Amino acid sequence: QVQLVQSGGGSVQAGGSLKLSCVTSGHPASRSMGWFLQAHGIEREGVASINAYGVARYADSVKGRFTISKDNAKNTLWLQMDAVKPEDTAVYYCAGAPYVAPGFIPANFNAWGQGTQVTVSS
Repeated sequence: QVQLVQSGGGSVQAGGSLKLSCVTSGHPASRSMGWFLQAHGIEREGVASINAYGVARYADSVKGRFTISKDNAKNTLWLQMDAVKPEDTAVYYCAGAPYVAPGFIPANFNAWGQGTQVTVSS
C-alpha cells in the first residue's frame, strides 16, 4: 500500500520560512517526487520536483526561494520555503511518480500526500 504522509506547514508572516516534510511508504523516495500547490479555485500546479537522478526543477515563481530535497534512505522528501510571500498561500501536496522525469504534470504522479495548508500573511 502506497502512503505519503505530510507534516509541517501552518501560518507564517511574509519573509519568513517554513519546511514541509513527506514520508513515503510503498513508493521509494528514490523515484521521482514533487511538490504541488493548490490555491482556492485554481488547478493544482507544480512547485518543485526532483527526479530519480536527483535533478531538481522549480517553478519560476519559487526559484531562489524554495528548495526541494530528499533522503532516499529515510524515504523522506522536504520542501524548504524561504522568503515566503502572501501569494504562496495554498494547500501543498507531495507526490510520487513512476517516471524518471514527470515534470510538473499532475497526471504523471500516481501517489499523493494528504495536503497541508500554508498561509502567508502580509
